[in-house]
Amino acid sequence: MTTMPRFTPEVKNESDINFSALFGMLIDYKWQLLSVIGIFAALGIGYAILATPMYSSNAMIQIEMEKKGVTRLTDQTSGMPPPMPEAVTEIELLKSRSVIGKAIENLKLDIEVKPRYFPLIGNFVARRFEPQNETDVASPLLGLNSFAWGGEKLVLDQLEVPDSNLDKPMKLKVEDNQNFTVFNADDEVVLHGGLGQPVSNAGYQIKVATLQARPGTEFTIMKKRFSKTIQEYQGRIVAGERGKMSGIIGVGLQDADPLKAQAIVQEVADIYVQQNIDRNAAESTQSLEFLRAQIPVVKSDLEKAQSALNYYQTNKKSVDIDSETKGVLEQTVALDNQISELNLKRTEMDRKFTRQHPAYQALMSQLGQLQAERAKLQKRVEVLPETQQELLRLNRDIEVTGQTYALMLNKAQELEVIRAGTVGSVRIIDNANANVDDPSAPNKPLIIAVAIILGGIVGLAIVYTRHTLRRGVETPEAIEQIGLPVYASIPYSKNQADTTKVLGTKQPGESSLTALTHPTDLSTEALRSLRTSLHFAMIEAKNNILMISGPSPGVGKSFVSSNLAAVIAESGQRVLLIDGDMRKGYLHKLMNTKQQDGLSDLLSGRIALNDAIKKTEVGSLDFVSCGQFPPNPSELLMSLRFTTVLKKFSELYDIVIIDTPPILAVTEAGIIGSHAGTSLIVARFGVNSVKELEATKRRFDLNGIPLKGVIFNAVERKASNYGSYGNYHYSYEQNAKS
Repeated sequence: MTTMPRFTPEVKNESDINFSALFGMLIDYKWQLLSVIGIFAALGIGYAILATPMYSSNAMIQIEMEKKGVTRLTDQTSGMPPPMPEAVTEIELLKSRSVIGKAIENLKLDIEVKPRYFPLIGNFVARRFEPQNETDVASPLLGLNSFAWGGEKLVLDQLEVPDSNLDKPMKLKVEDNQNFTVFNADDEVVLHGGLGQPVSNAGYQIKVATLQARPGTEFTIMKKRFSKTIQEYQGRIVAGERGKMSGIIGVGLQDADPLKAQAIVQEVADIYVQQNIDRNAAESTQSLEFLRAQIPVVKSDLEKAQSALNYYQTNKKSVDIDSETKGVLEQTVALDNQISELNLKRTEMDRKFTRQHPAYQALMSQLGQLQAERAKLQKRVEVLPETQQELLRLNRDIEVTGQTYALMLNKAQELEVIRAGTVGSVRIIDNANANVDDPSAPNKPLIIAVAIILGGIVGLAIVYTRHTLRRGVETPEAIEQIGLPVYASIPYSKNQADTTKVLGTKQPGESSLTALTHPTDLSTEALRSLRTSLHFAMIEAKNNILMISGPSPGVGKSFVSSNLAAVIAESGQRVLLIDGDMRKGYLHKLMNTKQQDGLSDLLSGRIALNDAIKKTEVGSLDFVSCGQFPPNPSELLMSLRFTTVLKKFSELYDIVIIDTPPILAVTEAGIIGSHAGTSLIVARFGVNSVKELEATKRRFDLNGIPLKGVIFNAVERKASNYGSYGNYHYSYEQNAKS
C-alpha cells in the first residue's frame, strides 16, 4: 500500500543570521532598491546643479612678538623678554564684537538685498546670464516680469525701519529705471522714491545708490538687528591657527558673492590690525597725554624758582654761593635726579612685578643707597651759614626743576616717536582673495555620493520593512509547521494572469484554461504533479468527491479547480466540475458556458439533472455552473436534494471537483465539505498569512471535516526562498512517480 511522504521541514535557530536569505531579499527587491537609489541620486544631482555656488575668501595674519617703534628705558632694565602672545587670544579678539561690529557698520552688512527669483530654477537661470554690457538685464521668461532673470542690481546706502519691522522681509518693486516702491511685511506701501534720493516716512527711511532692473522686477530687502548680524558673522567667519604655535592665523568666509566675501574678510583683517596698533600705542598715548598736562606745571615751577632766586639776590645785593656750597649743590642735584629716575622705574615695575621680585628688590636697594647719600649731604648743608643754605636751596630748586623740565620735554618727544613708529604685534601677510572661477561649495561629487549612499540606506530600510511586514506565507515550510501538508506548489507565470484580466481580453471561442492554451507552462506541470498526488491521496477516501476551498477570495481557487479538472480529464478520466459558489461564481466564463441552468436551479427543482450538466471543450470534462444567484444558498446546500444530486454525480463520474466559496467568509464550504471525501484549500503566495491558515484549519475541525492539505498557488521564484521552493517541488515529483 502506497503512503504519502512525510513532511519533515528543517527547523532553524531563530537567532542564526541567514545571510543567504538577506542577500536573496536584496535580489528580490532589487528594482525597488534601485528605484529609491535612483530617486535620491536624481535629487542629489538636481541639488548639485541648482544649488547656489559659494565662494571662499581667505586672508593670512601673522602674530609677532610685541614690538615698539623705539625701545623704552624700562624695557632695557626690566631684565625680562616681552611675552609671546597666544593665537587663541588673538583669534577671539579678531572675532570680537568690536571688530565684527565695526566691519558690519562699515560695509552695511545689516542691510540684506536679494532679487526675487523664480522658485527652484530662477537663481540657476540668472547665474547663467551673460550680458553684453554691464547694464544689460535678462528678458523675462514666460512673461514673468516680477522675477529676476539675470543682470539685476540693487545697492542701498541706507535702510532704516521701525524696531517692530526688524528682521522682517520687505519688498521693493521697480517702477522704472529711476523710481521704486517699497512694501512692508504686511504688503502695505510705505515708501515711494527715486534713485539717489533719501526717502523717509513713518519710521522708514531708504536711499538707493544703484538700481538696475526691468520695470516690475521685485527685490526682497530687510534690515537685520545689529546684534543678530554680529552673531551671524561671528559664526560664518572661520579663524584658526595654521600649525601649532606657528603664530599664523587664517581667516576665511564663504558667500554667494565672491567680491562681497573678499571685502568682508579684508575689512575684518584691516580693523583687527588697526585695533592691535591702537592697543599697543595706547600706553604711549596715555603717557604722552600725562606729560603734556604736566609740562606747563613744571615750567611754571621753574619760572617761580628763577624769580625767587633773583629776588633773593637783589635783596642781598648780588650774594653768590661759594665754591664749597657749589660742590654740595652739584652733588645734591645729581642725587635728586637719580632718585627721580629710580622712582619712575619703580612705578613701571609696580605694574609688572611683585615686591618680592629680584629686580624690584635690587631697584629698592639702589634707591636706598642714594637716599642715604642724600641724607649725608643734608647734614653738610646744615652746618653752612644761613645765607649759603638759602642760596643752595634756591639754586637746587632751579637746577632740579630745570632738569625735570628738560627730561619731560625729552620724554614727550620720545613718546611721540614711539607712538608714530608703533606697528603692532600683528600684520597681514596675505590680503583677502577669492577665486571667482572655482566655487568652494557645493562639492558636487560629494553631494551625489552622499545622496546615493543615503538612498541606499533608505532603500534598504524600506525593503527590510516591507519584507518584515509581509503578512503572507512564502515558503511551504511555513504552512507545514502548522500541521498542513502542501500537496503542490504551483509557480506563478505570465500565463497565470488575474482571472478578471483574462476574461476581459478573451476573444469569442478562445479557451481561458491555461492547461489547454499553455500545456508546457510551469503551472500546468505543477497541476499534473498534483493530479498524481491526488490519485494516491483519494484511494482511501469515502467517495470520489474533491472539494477545493480557500481562506479568502482571490487566492486562485477557480483557476486551480478548472485547470486541475482539465488536467485530470486529459488523463482519460471522466471529470465533473461544479461551481459551488452560488453567491459570486464565475467558472462558467472560464468554461465558455452559460450561467443559467446550474446548481441553484437544479437544487430548487427548476431543471432536471441532465439539464444542469454542460459539455466543455475537453471531451471527458463536464461542468455544472452555479446557476442563478439564489437568496438562500446555504439552505439549498443543506437540503436532502443536494445529497441526492452529489450521490448521482459520484456514480456517473470518476471524480467530482467542487469549487466552493472561502470558508472564512461564508458557511457553504463547511456544508459541502461534509459530503466530500477529500478536502483541499488553496493558499496564495504572499497573500494568506499563517494565522488565516490556522483559522481555516480550525473552521474545518469545528465542522468535523478532515482537511487533507494545501495547494500553494502563485508561488513566485524569489532568491530569498528559492531553495525552499525548488527542493520541495522536486521532492513531490519524485515521490509521486515512485
